[in-house]
Amino acid sequence: QVQFVESGGGLVQAGESLKLSCKLSGTNFGFNTMNWYRQAPGQQREWVARITSSGRTDYRDAVKDRFTISRNNAKNTLYHEMNNLKPEDTAVYYCNVGYGNLAITSPVFDSSWGRGTQVTVSS
Repeated sequence: QVQFVESGGGLVQAGESLKLSCKLSGTNFGFNTMNWYRQAPGQQREWVARITSSGRTDYRDAVKDRFTISRNNAKNTLYHEMNNLKPEDTAVYYCNVGYGNLAITSPVFDSSWGRGTQVTVSS
């Protein structure tokens, strides 16, 4: 059974940084594309960033040049370094496995989300 455990969130002021982590178990981490998503209050969950098994990265426009996704395959862990945070980045952040087809940003395990980690950015 696949499991995602996200951590590293917190309350910060605008302009500060946070680094999120996501530990994956139950499936082969190193072979999979991994995605970060976020869900703000009252809004739908949205895709934020992706890293493929070969290390290619993609980001939604709103976070480009501020967020960096990375992975450590030996630790089955995904990271998300977020710099220059803005109040509009406030959300619960989740990770999930992505598809090999990079035209698809939806998660592979849409019924197996972790609890997420809360990021709150004050102005």
